[in-house]
Amino acid sequence: MLNWIKNIVNVFKKRIFLVYHANSGSILRTVIYTVGHFIIAATCVWYFTGASFFIAITDAIVEPIINGIWYYMLDRYWASKDNLGLSKEA
Repeated sequence: MLNWIKNIVNVFKKRIFLVYHANSGSILRTVIYTVGHFIIAATCVWYFTGASFFIAITDAIVEPIINGIWYYMLDRYWASKDNLGLSKEA
């Protein structure tokens, strides 16, 4: 059983490495963009509301996560309507 788990982990690690290697530039830009977003959003919340920087950075991290969940739910709902032929797009 332990060897089976090790084999699965090794396969998973190899695939992650291949994806990372093929997309390393894009992944790096995404990480830099995300960190920049957090800093910019936290600075705006801190400046405009007078909140502490800790509260501002918490908002800057939590808000995009909630937006991502909201978008996922909206997309799933939209896709379910499209599968019923209710989409008006041609």
